[in-house]
Amino acid sequence: MYKEHPAFEKPDNADIEIWRYMDFTKFVWLLARRQLFFARADKLGDPFEGSFPKENVQRRKIAYEQMMASLPPTVRVVVNMPPKAQSQLFRNLSKYMFINSWHSNEHESAAMWGLYLKSNEGIAMQSTYNRLKNCFREGTPDIHIGVVNYIDYTSDSILENNLFYRFLNKRKSFEHEKELRAIIFQFPPNRDNPPNLPKPPFKDGIGVDVDLDLLVEKIKLAPKSPKWIRELVKLVMTEYRLNKPLIQSSIDDKAIY
Repeated sequence: MYKEHPAFEKPDNADIEIWRYMDFTKFVWLLARRQLFFARADKLGDPFEGSFPKENVQRRKIAYEQMMASLPPTVRVVVNMPPKAQSQLFRNLSKYMFINSWHSNEHESAAMWGLYLKSNEGIAMQSTYNRLKNCFREGTPDIHIGVVNYIDYTSDSILENNLFYRFLNKRKSFEHEKELRAIIFQFPPNRDNPPNLPKPPFKDGIGVDVDLDLLVEKIKLAPKSPKWIRELVKLVMTEYRLNKPLIQSSIDDKAIY
């Protein structure tokens, strides 16, 4: 279920439109399972995912010494580790963080279509922050949702007093993504011995049950989608009982002179 967390910044407008771009096969998976897929953070393809800016690493020893008195015993173990072991631990913890990403925008994005689809056989699922927050079913893990901040990893720094901050900041070169993230942290069971983490609980990610009727506001077809794709998407939506508007991308609208 959704749970508030101080590390997560909410959008200014709770009803802001959010978009999830996907190919047809992922759309069918979502309909058949009625689940959102949360990818393991280290599988997202960005080598900087979950990393720290240079400023953090350079000032870490001093910063940790200042925080030492207020830290719990398990965290003090991490603080006292050699720098190389610290880095390896932080890298490994990414395997227990699971992320579901959305593009926050009042309009569909030509750039996002190009980034996430390799053909014209895809869809964009449109929702809102409020719909996403309320769509998770009883019994699901704690899910936190917030906007991503874009920073300069050569000069800026991020807070280190919570694991989530590393996954709520990205490089400025990704600023066009306007990303909103839903995040699950499946903490390892042997939390009393942080350097020795067990095997990650999931290989690639986890599916989380959702109320699709609540989550989805409308479905948009990719630009230049052929007629047969529209017919197929409509057929699949009917088969899996998703009664939502199916609309052609507005990028296909004809210009007026």
